[in-house]
Amino acid sequence: MTDDARRTADITLLGRSYVIACPPDEQDQLDRAARYLDRAMHGIHSQSKVLGTEKTAIMAALNITNELLQLIDERKADEENLNRLNERLERALDAGKVD
Repeated sequence: MTDDARRTADITLLGRSYVIACPPDEQDQLDRAARYLDRAMHGIHSQSKVLGTEKTAIMAALNITNELLQLIDERKADEENLNRLNERLERALDAGKVD
């Protein structure tokens, strides 16, 4: 493994710094993900200051996972709708063909 492949990045979550191994070409994605997670953790922490960092992280992870699953479900539904529309369009075009 090259030195570039083992590069580390610093992120901050809920005021605590973490060093994460990250390939250089994924640095921007890691930064974006860390900012998103940090905002989610701050939102949860502000609602209940008695939660520790670990529980806050778990709640944020559950919320983000729920968002992801909802988006996956919406995407599947959109794909199914597009497939149905495509089938209707193909049937309409086939019905209009002159042999």
